[in-house]
Amino acid sequence: MTPPFDTSKLDQLLEEAGADLLLTVSKHNIQYLLGGYRYFFFAHGDAFATDRYLPILGYVPNKLEQAFYVGAGNEPWGLEVHPIWPPNIVTRSWTSIDAAATAVELIRKLGIGPRRIAVESSFLPADAMEVFRRELPDAQFIAAFPVLEELRAVKNKDELQHIKDGAAAIVDSMLATFQSASPGLTEAELVERLRIEQSQRGLIFDYALVTSGLKFGRAPSSRPWGSGEALSLDTAGYCHGYLADMARMAVLGRPTPLMQDLLDEIRFVQDQARLAVAPGRFGKEVYQAGYAATEKCKFGKSFGFVAHGMGLISHEAPRLRHNDEIGYEGAHAERPLEPGMVLSIETGIKHPEAGFVKLEDTLAVTETGWEAYGDWGRNWNQV
Repeated sequence: MTPPFDTSKLDQLLEEAGADLLLTVSKHNIQYLLGGYRYFFFAHGDAFATDRYLPILGYVPNKLEQAFYVGAGNEPWGLEVHPIWPPNIVTRSWTSIDAAATAVELIRKLGIGPRRIAVESSFLPADAMEVFRRELPDAQFIAAFPVLEELRAVKNKDELQHIKDGAAAIVDSMLATFQSASPGLTEAELVERLRIEQSQRGLIFDYALVTSGLKFGRAPSSRPWGSGEALSLDTAGYCHGYLADMARMAVLGRPTPLMQDLLDEIRFVQDQARLAVAPGRFGKEVYQAGYAATEKCKFGKSFGFVAHGMGLISHEAPRLRHNDEIGYEGAHAERPLEPGMVLSIETGIKHPEAGFVKLEDTLAVTETGWEAYGDWGRNWNQV
């Protein structure tokens, strides 16, 4: 079977990192490297009996015949339905220590002899790491994160379609939830309706941030949505493993002039930021355009503006600026955007008289500019 990703790009990235072997253990990167496969039995949780599920995918640059996959003891249930490309597969592990020991066994059997191993340290359990260090004492371990992030930064047509479908389903779910509401329905009840709407559209519900009236806490609460009040929904769901994350506004009744002015200005900032999205434009230009637009707005000094990458996870590459709060560098601030990259652009304000007002949109970089996914419902949705 042919690997479903750009092997030449991965080989180059591993060569630049000086890695002889890549060990991938996170579910999202396993899914990416295996072309959409995620074992259904452990799709959501990892804990099992006295330990946990730990899949391990080993990849040797320029030597596909040495690639291997370590799975759980019952994982043939998944693999018989969704065959995967690695030629060496062992499914017998029930603990993280056993999974790591099996990987070491395969490394020796295949004669890999790695000197530098790229590992996902954030997702690798300590006991499994101890096995690797003990059994491979001559190996140096380096971070796999930069390699895998760069590999996933540009999406192919199937990935883009998943994100596009997910964005459309997210927005349609929010609009259906708005229109099914009535005065007195609580935030928690609205979120439950939203979860059902997403599920009926084929998404796996992830979360919903909800804010009604003049309450600025964003967790679903028992607070009822009252007549004349604004409601912000900021929600995410997965479409074939790819995250869709959008925000839209509603009001029970008609928006006040203040509400309308705020959303008009927020939409102006969102639209101006889009003008900087094009292949060849530096990532930092998206922020420059967004900040410049806020300066033209009456309420702009109070706006919060954020733009970040989207894909299998939120805030993945491209990263357009240094972010101290979340803790990442702006790797693509001084690098050109490429067709196939996906961005989330969001602007919001906490106003003491109107409430929390926000839009979040999803844009894909195209050959000639950008395409907005799920790009409707961006005005006040009146209920």
